[in-house]
Amino acid sequence: MTQDPAALAKTEQAIELSEDDKKDPEKVQLVQAVNLAKHRQEEAAREIQRLRRELDDAVLTIKEGSALVRPVARPAKMRRRHYGLVVGFAAIVLLPVGLVAGYLYTRAADQYASTMAFTVRSEDISSSAADLLGGIGAGLAGASGGSAGGDADILYEFMHSPDMVRRVGEQIDLPEVFSLHRDQDPVFSLAEDSTIEDLTNYWSKMLTISYDSGSHLMEVTARAFTPQDARTIAETVFSESSRMINALSDIARADSTRYAAEDLDTALTRLKKAREELTQFRLANQIVDLQADLQSQMGLLASLQGQQTEALIELDLISETARPGDPRLEQAQRRLAVIEARVADERQKFGAGGEGPGGESYANTVAQFESLTVDREFAERAYASALSAYDTAKAEANRQSRYLAAYITPTLAEQADYPQRMRIIATTALFAFLIWVISSLIFYALRERR
Repeated sequence: MTQDPAALAKTEQAIELSEDDKKDPEKVQLVQAVNLAKHRQEEAAREIQRLRRELDDAVLTIKEGSALVRPVARPAKMRRRHYGLVVGFAAIVLLPVGLVAGYLYTRAADQYASTMAFTVRSEDISSSAADLLGGIGAGLAGASGGSAGGDADILYEFMHSPDMVRRVGEQIDLPEVFSLHRDQDPVFSLAEDSTIEDLTNYWSKMLTISYDSGSHLMEVTARAFTPQDARTIAETVFSESSRMINALSDIARADSTRYAAEDLDTALTRLKKAREELTQFRLANQIVDLQADLQSQMGLLASLQGQQTEALIELDLISETARPGDPRLEQAQRRLAVIEARVADERQKFGAGGEGPGGESYANTVAQFESLTVDREFAERAYASALSAYDTAKAEANRQSRYLAAYITPTLAEQADYPQRMRIIATTALFAFLIWVISSLIFYALRERR
């Protein structure tokens, strides 16, 4: 029989043998066997206690788990609130969608669309004559040409305005066109006895405008209950838009030439005033041509001086041969004195105290005449410059034109694209379903709070 050393050690500690017993092998083996059996019993007892503890823990765990586990739910059954949700779904979703679909497919009249597309073009051509005048043409082009984008923005707003509706209505009977199927389709037709505001609101629905502010391209879709009416409306809209752009061009041309015309009027007034002052001066001084009058006076003075020289020579000749008291000597002296007095009088006219035409000296007369002449010449040059600038501005304004360039002409529809029945039905179903869902959530939220 094989013995465990550890067990033997414990057995030796458990049972003590005397010295005499230790000498007997049989007693020693017997004591070891007893001790080993006791040790195994103790281990078995400890194992049983451990298993009991685990069993108790397992029983406690099972009891605790059975306390947390709820009983199995019973099979679901339809209750009153469930029937309410079904009825609400039918009333909020199915009924409106059915009514809308029934109206669209049984009473709604077909609408035809005519599409056109255009852009606002501007042609600004600068001439070299304007550059020679200090860049007047460039300034006028900047003032009057504007930008095609600004014109397109104005045109976009104009096409939605009551003024456009009124202009189109003067050529087309819009109330009759838009109420063609009023008895059959009152929802999508124009109401009876509508005002201009009602017509404008309906116009914004029947006229769709797509505008790209970057490229300035504009696409217009006009709708009506017949293809011919739709195309007629689109053509009329294009015609009135062209008139609007032409009116803007006329205003721009008038603005571009207005300042030049004002400068021309100012220069013309100054020129007239300078000429009138010069005419009044000539009438007051009885002078037609001051240069000719001066030349005449200078010629007279030169002639007198020549006669004075001849008289001096004649007096000298007579003095050499004549005796005192000779009548010829007295006559020559008297003639010389008269000539000298006349020369002095003529010279006095050019002096400070002399009297020329109008009682003033020739010096003052010449100064006034030259001042008036300079004013007239300056006014003439200013008038010539203003007239040239006006002609240039007018020519530049005539070259700067804006117009509508259509790259899609009004089309004639072959089939009705409106009203878009499937889209309207899908939109109605979506919003009705959202309303039903939100109403259901609100109902359950209030129910849980009770």
